[in-house]
Amino acid sequence: MRFVHTADWQIGMKAEGIGSAGQKVRDERLAAGRRVIDSANQSGAHFVLIAGDLFEHNAVDRTLVQKTADILSRFHGPVYLIPGNHDPLVPGCVWDHPAWRSADNLHVLTEEKPVEISGGLLFPCPIRDKHSRRDPTTWIKGDGGEGIRVGIAHGNVSGLPQADPDHPIARDATERARLDYLALGHWHSTATYTESRGIIRMAYSGTHETSQFGERDSGNTLLIDIAGPGSPPNVVPIQTGRFRWHTLDQDVSVFGDLRKVRLILEGFDQPDTRLLNLRLKGLLYVEEQAELYHLEDLLASRFLYAHLDASGLLPSPQNNRWVEALPAGALQEAALRLQHLALSGQPDSSTAARALLELYALAGDMH
Repeated sequence: MRFVHTADWQIGMKAEGIGSAGQKVRDERLAAGRRVIDSANQSGAHFVLIAGDLFEHNAVDRTLVQKTADILSRFHGPVYLIPGNHDPLVPGCVWDHPAWRSADNLHVLTEEKPVEISGGLLFPCPIRDKHSRRDPTTWIKGDGGEGIRVGIAHGNVSGLPQADPDHPIARDATERARLDYLALGHWHSTATYTESRGIIRMAYSGTHETSQFGERDSGNTLLIDIAGPGSPPNVVPIQTGRFRWHTLDQDVSVFGDLRKVRLILEGFDQPDTRLLNLRLKGLLYVEEQAELYHLEDLLASRFLYAHLDASGLLPSPQNNRWVEALPAGALQEAALRLQHLALSGQPDSSTAARALLELYALAGDMH
């Protein structure tokens, strides 16, 4: 048995907070969907599983529903889908759209009952509420049925970092339900889980196209091969995402560090596919003000989207503005002497520079 596992396309997401790049990010989610189906066709997969949250919510533009159904209908075999917590099975939901009845290969699974698939049985766990404390997999029994047993569910595997998780799924769900594989949706990062015998039988495919900063390993779909009942699944991530989201935290406390940051940014290939959140902390030297302006211009012109957070930059101790703000007298005189010595290049200049930084920090506390 060979199939493709994908989830969390979030078609219709707003992609707010990234300015003019938002529309490109929204459009790319459909383009990535086409890549998923193209990859599935090329791999010879027998079917495709979509483990919930195909849409951002149930009020998405209905033309997007039709476009998404058209993309899925290009697959050469059956596509099995379940509603997720973003697009739950409620009256007036996206699953009522006639697009799902326009192609013979599209199957929206709305009932908790086994479905015969090529080589075995599929156990769907459709979501009917946005929030729930019920494990959606508990209905699956470990007896009955022949062939390979595959589950498809949407929720939070026990142990994930959420204090009060929605749709909790037990870590032993595959062993309890005697599943050969459980295809999961909800978390946007690709992740696999082993059962007690060390075999991977449960995985999040992650979203097919990265959707925000902070996702660890997203922009993938999973190609699954299972030789027979009880056989270990072979899980292979396939990259389908095109955009890359980066958060860079850079310390620029030493003179010349800003130039190093610029060189890092200039080294990125395909910058028009990258979204960047750059956070700087440290010291801004007077002589490097032009370098900071250069960095800002580079970010604005080179990347699909870039945000520079320079709130962590302080004026360097060599900057006279903070010295002049000190109370007149011994403290200010000491700062001026240390400043002169730090810039002198003499053997004691490094010691003076460290002392100046201590005084600088003290002055900051005074204000």
